[in-house]
Amino acid sequence: MLQRWIVCFLVAVLSTAQVAMAQQPIQKGWHLLDEEQDGYYGISLQKAYDFLKGRKSQPIVVAVIDSGIDTTHEDLKPVLWRNTKDNNANGIDDDNNGYPDDALGWNFLGNRNGENVEKESAEAARLFHALAPQFDNRQIDSNLLSPEARADFRLWLQVQKAVTVTEEDRFILKILNATSRTMLQYDSIIAAQWNKHEFTPIELESFVPQSAEARKAKLNLLRIYTLLQVEPDQTNVEFMEGMREFIQQKEDIIYLREQPATNYRLQITGDDENSWQSRNYGNADVMAGSAMHGTHVAGIIAAVRNNGLGIDGIADNVRILPLRVVPNGDEHDKDVALAIRYAVDQGASIINMSFGKGLSPQKHWVDDAIAYAASKNVLLVHAAGNDAAFLDTVPQYPTPFLNNGTIAPNFITVGASSDMSIKGGLIADFTNYGRQTVDVMAPGVKIYATVPTGNKYAFLQGTSMAAPVVSGIAAILRSYFPQLTAVEVKQVIEQSVDTRHSDKVFPKPGGEKKETLTLREACKTGGVVNAYNAVQLAAQLTDSKHNPKSVTPSNQ
Repeated sequence: MLQRWIVCFLVAVLSTAQVAMAQQPIQKGWHLLDEEQDGYYGISLQKAYDFLKGRKSQPIVVAVIDSGIDTTHEDLKPVLWRNTKDNNANGIDDDNNGYPDDALGWNFLGNRNGENVEKESAEAARLFHALAPQFDNRQIDSNLLSPEARADFRLWLQVQKAVTVTEEDRFILKILNATSRTMLQYDSIIAAQWNKHEFTPIELESFVPQSAEARKAKLNLLRIYTLLQVEPDQTNVEFMEGMREFIQQKEDIIYLREQPATNYRLQITGDDENSWQSRNYGNADVMAGSAMHGTHVAGIIAAVRNNGLGIDGIADNVRILPLRVVPNGDEHDKDVALAIRYAVDQGASIINMSFGKGLSPQKHWVDDAIAYAASKNVLLVHAAGNDAAFLDTVPQYPTPFLNNGTIAPNFITVGASSDMSIKGGLIADFTNYGRQTVDVMAPGVKIYATVPTGNKYAFLQGTSMAAPVVSGIAAILRSYFPQLTAVEVKQVIEQSVDTRHSDKVFPKPGGEKKETLTLREACKTGGVVNAYNAVQLAAQLTDSKHNPKSVTPSNQ
């Protein structure tokens, strides 16, 4: 990582060679296509629906625990879940569930005055300051601690590892800040002459500078975009916002001793995150803050099909239940646990969780919620994360591995796959992976779906996009084959993955150029989810009453 940022910055500033942006067009909705028919390694969705013709479906509720959803979007508004028991906007909890006016879902990051949490500190920073008075700079004999204190001490050791700062880390931050300042300077020069403040790398190539200063700014900015692998259709504003967020997260850790973590959640909600007694906080504004992430996730699952707008979602008979839990920063375990329980109580059959973090101080609450979902026949779909990390040794929470030593059978973890024409391999270069911890791979690179404000659509990528692909397939299965339990749906999805390329070698996520990985090494099943395979297998299972382990889809 260090070498990459140094090379990127120094070459961009010092080199005089022109670097052109790659402009290969990306097929919108490639993730839905079929490799044999369309040439893209998607999920064969149309073949799945062709197979399902003549079968009846029933509506399924899919909860999206995320950053919020644009409930006014043209492609989402018709598929939103509605709470008909509390739809009066009268400030009264008409259905007595503890959440007044929750007509469309609930925002656990707000208060009754309409104020909302926008950003939040890193969990590592929050925990450091919570536990430091007990353990920092002290010699601790864990054998002398009470069971509760011993658990805190184990957590403290995890925190210490997470907040360890090296000189290399400090130098990376220095390079990041220098790069950011340079890019902002070039942005301002170009904007002043072009009278255009937001633009993509492709648009920048068409800009004709009228001064030597502007020509230099254009040349160097394009060079930086290329070296940092900025997507051709990502705007300068979006990229700089992402860089600012990344820098802020690094600064939170590096300077946490000098700058104690701010508890933004407490300031807004007034809720004690360490107390399970208080649970009825928040507000009904599921569009609060930046709803970009959640809106995109919801669109992948359920954007209205065949309406001629934007993009088709995967599932055709679902209702999306928005739950806002994820701020700009690390989510809180209590909010996650309560959101899962809320979704289950409101009838969700599937819960999509495109978020995660490396520390979980209240994991027992989340574990209890996962177990509650299992008891109510609800499937949980979780994104593996985007750190190019080996999850068999580096945890990403929430996790199906519960504190009581059991593994939640209703929990599926999703890594991101790609297409050869997009990134040169079938394994996304950012995805987390693990032979024991990641269940399946699903398309997660350059996924086109809904985004907020003005009925727009855009490409985003991450395991956050791969998880809703799986949630969409799961929704089809639960809609057309309601006899299947959550556990059986998981089994069908896993056993119907496309394994034709399982043993091919691809570049290893985050690795050096010569490091490789196969799909079989990247996840338990060794394959990419496929909707057509899944509906075939589900039909065989439900129509012939076979055990899913004894049935194999016809085209593997």
